[in-house]
Amino acid sequence: MTYKDKYNDWLKKADSDTIKELEAIKGNEKEIEDRFYKTLDFGTAGLRGVMGAGTNRMNKYVIGQTTQALARYVIEQGMEKRGAVIAYDCRIKSDEYAKQSATVLAANGIKVYLYESLRSTPQLSYSIRKLNAATGINITASHNPKQYNGYKVYWEEGSQILDDIADAIAENISRIDPFNDVKTVDFNQAVKSGQITMLGKDMDDMFIEEVLSLTLNDDIDKDVKIVYTPLYGTGLVPVTRILRERGFHNVTVVEEQKEPDGTFPTTPYPNPENVKVFEIPLKYGKKTDADMIIASDPDCDRIAMMIKNDNNEFVFCTGNQTGALLAEYMLSQRKEKGLYSPKDAVVQSIVSGSVVPKIAKHYGTHFFETLTGFKYICGLANQFEKTGEYRYVFGYEESIGYCIETFTRDKNGVSAAMMMCEMAGYYKKRGITLYEVLTEIYEKYGYMTENQISVEYPGIKGAKIKKHVMSQWRKKPLLKISGIKCSVCKDYINGYEGLPAQDALKYEFEDGSWYALRPSGTEPKLKVYINAMGRSRKEADDLVKVFTEDISDYLAKCEK
Repeated sequence: MTYKDKYNDWLKKADSDTIKELEAIKGNEKEIEDRFYKTLDFGTAGLRGVMGAGTNRMNKYVIGQTTQALARYVIEQGMEKRGAVIAYDCRIKSDEYAKQSATVLAANGIKVYLYESLRSTPQLSYSIRKLNAATGINITASHNPKQYNGYKVYWEEGSQILDDIADAIAENISRIDPFNDVKTVDFNQAVKSGQITMLGKDMDDMFIEEVLSLTLNDDIDKDVKIVYTPLYGTGLVPVTRILRERGFHNVTVVEEQKEPDGTFPTTPYPNPENVKVFEIPLKYGKKTDADMIIASDPDCDRIAMMIKNDNNEFVFCTGNQTGALLAEYMLSQRKEKGLYSPKDAVVQSIVSGSVVPKIAKHYGTHFFETLTGFKYICGLANQFEKTGEYRYVFGYEESIGYCIETFTRDKNGVSAAMMMCEMAGYYKKRGITLYEVLTEIYEKYGYMTENQISVEYPGIKGAKIKKHVMSQWRKKPLLKISGIKCSVCKDYINGYEGLPAQDALKYEFEDGSWYALRPSGTEPKLKVYINAMGRSRKEADDLVKVFTEDISDYLAKCEK
């Protein structure tokens, strides 16, 4: 069917509210085409899109169709009796989509465990493993703007699905009519009959107990001053509870961003990777003379922090810097406490920084690189668990995601928050700031300055330009910057060094600097990651500017 045929089909079959929305765009060919020219892509990150009517939007018909497809796959695998766990975040319609998903699974004979109110992503991952469920659904668009919602699918290990499962579910989606083929039951009736079981405090308590068990050192200054913002999301309850139970009593929560609110009134783009998100928390930090400010995203899988520099000014820590601090603290503590094993392994993504591999080597810990995405990082944790050859101790990616345990298999902003604060308390008791530790890391392992170029390519035209840029770069890449030559070219499109295929390019230079390109899997963007190495901070800072300028100019040429 053409996009016009699909539009007319929805006008005939959808409910009255959806028809009203679609009638309002009659005659607007560009808008109709954008809503119906394709089905919202389903991949390893599930679904993510703007909410609204249409096949290329997040709405109840797309949710129903996708859940029916997932149900068929679970049944095909003979796993329906093990059930499914469903969680959701603070976003508009997240609770509705979660309940709808529960009724579709229940109608297909799959036992459902649904959280009674919003919960964080790591809690969902934990619950799947704890309940020995077959699968899990998280209704969240993570850190995207308020217009978005999403649908993440997890598998039995508690990690997001890999390509083979995603492809099978996508194939099922293509064969399901959202108006006629989706089974459903009455929600209240399904709860009453036991088809749907509500999860709450008992599961929360078990999760918190597991996080507390990660404590590495209690000889710390628990008076460390902390400012925390959940950015209107799911982190408020678990993060404040874990810090309280860990003994941190100087925790100030940002009042304006405390209560769950899917409109994100003070942060239109609630992504803690963006330093602008810290505008209000920074005021709290200055007012309370805090040692650190931490912010989690709406589903509390990602977390970022600001710390004080030598001039007592707050500075933002990138994901790579926080990753280096956590790796240094955790690996040194594990050695000191006799927890080290020759099987210990650290994992990071191919676009993460150059320092953590050196820290791992220093502590005699194995180091592994995976494709971008925690499904791959925790995929290795799953593999290690099966073979016993290695023991996963820490994984991270530059986009402020960290997993410091094995009882979840995804980014965990709750356990990372606890470890960040423990780390700050440990060094403060010894008269050292986190900034001083970071400086020592650079002096020991080499200075690294990073930058990221993110170019938006919205709509049908944008998707074509993005594809063209990657094609042009493959044909004729930028191989010399500031007189430094590229020594290794890595193209992951057909897989590389045993890694699965992914549309990504990486160019490593003679001095240890590198840059990488990849289209975002969740947004209409092309991302360029830059890591510049230097013998001093200034040398690395100067070099990253040259890399950024040259790559930006070359990007513009490739767009033509």
